[in-house]
Amino acid sequence: MSLAAKLVDGDHNVVRVAWDRLSPLPGGRRLFSRVLGLIAPYTGTVRAQVLDLRQDFCRTQLRDRRSVRNHLTSVHAVALANLAELTGNVALAYSLPDDARFIVAGMDIEYLKKARGTITGVASQAMPRTSERCEYPVVVEMRDPVGDLVARGTLRTLVGPKKNRG
Repeated sequence: MSLAAKLVDGDHNVVRVAWDRLSPLPGGRRLFSRVLGLIAPYTGTVRAQVLDLRQDFCRTQLRDRRSVRNHLTSVHAVALANLAELTGNVALAYSLPDDARFIVAGMDIEYLKKARGTITGVASQAMPRTSERCEYPVVVEMRDPVGDLVARGTLRTLVGPKKNRG
């Protein structure tokens, strides 16, 4: 079993525990974001940082740099989709009870404006409070430095109980 699977199926909400322990420390938010990138390597390729995380809320940031740009020198559509998935997943993961897990089953994304500059992703909504099986939409809005909405992603997420380890 991989390290990521062990963390996901462990007895505690590893995202909540890690954030609550690391975020108050100097450099803790950056370290937390790097750890997420190690657990989910593809997600880590855009090097987004989690800035704020609490029950029902996550705010992330993606710096505009050459490695995330397209041929039009704007932030690439796939980088924005990656930011939407990271932001929504971390908001949901932090908010779920210890006995729950989830997987994204689909995603819709609307690209509303060319994304230039540092992009901020926000997921802010009530999240499930139980591990009962359900499909749950998680909406993420992404804004440019002046606050214009550049993209909106909706993750279609399946929530359920962790595997029985007995």
